[in-house]
Amino acid sequence: MEHRKLGTLEVSLVGLGCNNFGMRIDAAKARNVVDAAIDAGITFFDTADVYGGTKSEEMLGAALQGRRDQVVVATKFRGQIGDDPQHSGASARWIKQAVEDSLRRLGTDYIDLYQQHGPDADVPIEETLGALDELVQAGKVREIGCSNFSVPQIQEAEKTSGTRGIAHFVSVQNQLSLLQRGALDEVVPECERRGIGFLPYFPLASGLLTGKYQRGEAPPQGTRLSMLPAERASRVLSDDNFAAVDRLSTYAADHGHTLLELAMSWLAAIPAIPSIIAGATSPEQITSNVAAVSWQLSAAERDEITTIAAG
Repeated sequence: MEHRKLGTLEVSLVGLGCNNFGMRIDAAKARNVVDAAIDAGITFFDTADVYGGTKSEEMLGAALQGRRDQVVVATKFRGQIGDDPQHSGASARWIKQAVEDSLRRLGTDYIDLYQQHGPDADVPIEETLGALDELVQAGKVREIGCSNFSVPQIQEAEKTSGTRGIAHFVSVQNQLSLLQRGALDEVVPECERRGIGFLPYFPLASGLLTGKYQRGEAPPQGTRLSMLPAERASRVLSDDNFAAVDRLSTYAADHGHTLLELAMSWLAAIPAIPSIIAGATSPEQITSNVAAVSWQLSAAERDEITTIAAG
């Protein structure tokens, strides 16, 4: 497994997204997935306090007991926990409580990468970064990152950190896949300019880039899209997306590879990406995801595939 730098951290090129834990799989299956991931060389595990109604952090923490020092754990704050709207946001008050709750659920005394799950228009970024810097100084957090931030928001955060001489975001976790390429226009180039790692979520477009869904057919029972409201699922299972999948599948087959291998290897060929966060509900999916990045694409091939995806 290739490893890449993320701030002061070193992470596996394929990471494990743990948003299925507590939602689609139980603790026993989550442990099997974590075991398979570690056996396959995955060292980067990404979760959030809201995943599975806080169960994801608990399940990941339990599965990592006795081997915490072998892995890099990333989690997030910002979303609302429970019914109390005060248990949310990016204020210094909430960050102080949220990090302690995450540490307890994860069964650890430090978080490798602590990420703001989304912007908070009600809280100045100075307040958020100041609170996060205190966590870094206290040794409770090693690095900080953000998620779902725009270029202006990234720039404001970087300016604030630089001016105050405090911890800065080393990562931006936004959506990116061959079917959702919007981040390539501005956010990824901004990350490249600033030396910030870009962590793509939904790299397989909720499974559409694995070939498990068929045009005109309902999503198979138990898949991610089968659990979404029909309107949201239909946006993913659109005619345009299926047309792109057909084009990409043909390209992959012509080069002796699968659609999954194309999707993962295309992301791996983007220099700003240190790790591809892919979810899994079974050890078999772990094996497939790890094997999928073995196809090493040149920059020219990567750009050609981008053009094919765009149609």
